[in-house]
Amino acid sequence: MNEQVQGANQGAGGDPLFNPLSPDFIRDPYPHYDRLRTIDPIHVTPFGQFVASRHADVSLVMRDKRFGKDFVERSKRRYGPNIMEEPVFRNLGHTMLQADPPDHTRLRGLVVKAFTARRVEDMRPRIQEIVDQTLDAMIDRGHMDLIGDFAFRLPVTIICDMLGIPEEHREAFHKGSSDGVRILDPVPMTPDEIKQGNARNLMAQMYFQQLFELRRRNPGDDLITQLVQAEEDGNKLTNEELTANIMLLFVAGHETTVNLIGNGLLALHRNPDQLALLKARPELMAGAIEEFLRYDSSVQMTGRVALEDIDDLGGVKIPKGETVLCLLGSANRDPAVYPDRPDRLDVTRPNVKPLSFGGGIHFCLGAQLARIEAEIAIATLLRRLPDLRIDDIENPEWRATFVLRGLKRLPASWRARAR
Repeated sequence: MNEQVQGANQGAGGDPLFNPLSPDFIRDPYPHYDRLRTIDPIHVTPFGQFVASRHADVSLVMRDKRFGKDFVERSKRRYGPNIMEEPVFRNLGHTMLQADPPDHTRLRGLVVKAFTARRVEDMRPRIQEIVDQTLDAMIDRGHMDLIGDFAFRLPVTIICDMLGIPEEHREAFHKGSSDGVRILDPVPMTPDEIKQGNARNLMAQMYFQQLFELRRRNPGDDLITQLVQAEEDGNKLTNEELTANIMLLFVAGHETTVNLIGNGLLALHRNPDQLALLKARPELMAGAIEEFLRYDSSVQMTGRVALEDIDDLGGVKIPKGETVLCLLGSANRDPAVYPDRPDRLDVTRPNVKPLSFGGGIHFCLGAQLARIEAEIAIATLLRRLPDLRIDDIENPEWRATFVLRGLKRLPASWRARAR
């Protein structure tokens, strides 16, 4: 590594400026982001990736057509020429998340109808029903884990509804592991992590292949039926694409929402003035969700590859083929966009437009669904359990992943029978 890159990778104390899987970074990445934006806003990692931390640069990279995903070549540069033989990488390569046009346009076009504003808005009664049923089942206990018992069940149930996963299969999904998102982190996976990822991936593929056969024989009013029929109508999807994108929708359909609810609840309880304000004025909830997204984003980073030489990104040249990591969590707290104390939670903050759902052609399909789920979940919890207290707001247990930021568990208690 040359001296310039070595120097750019270190802060004043000799610590790495960007070490996203370190415990200190996972516990609170925001002071690290402040340093990056101030000292080295287009930072080069030891792996040769460029890291953009300012709002203007992040926003440009996500929307500029000179940047794309280039997943196969990017993965080969990082892991070696045979990496796409690994099932977990091959599967991800078939998803719309990692596709560039025209494949991205074709794949997204097949599922976008399931996420129209009207369809999502029509789900409100079902979302409310699930939240109330979840609280009914435990309100007499006086304690729960806000992640596993509450935040997790709602979006998993909703995405199972949308995909058409039968009721009798769902308990396994409710208890499912969230380890599969490690592949998205900017620190390369170890051979052992790849092996574990392959095993999980093959198990999921086997399940969904059986479900596709079921829906071919017994069509339903669900997304899997819709995609199976599209596959049969005009070969718009290969079987690998069908499997990969259903698996993506399942994971993306709950992971980010679980984290949005959990991170939002923790932020509120760490800021009792904002919690009291939201209880007193529940009409602020929709705006508060935007602030939760900005303040502690469920998705901290997204990546792009330069499809041509870029002469000037924040004063830096990006050669064709190089990766730019866009720090969404950092952009969301950039004082250039949020001059009024961006590190403070303010549920009345005006003009909040978080980048948490990405941008450009890869803007999150389920953004509005996630917003509505979080809005109903948090509003109902505050209304029905007004005396709920989180057991430990100072040192909660974060998951050891960076790209998707969320809590492993969040124990809470209240006076039982608070109906």
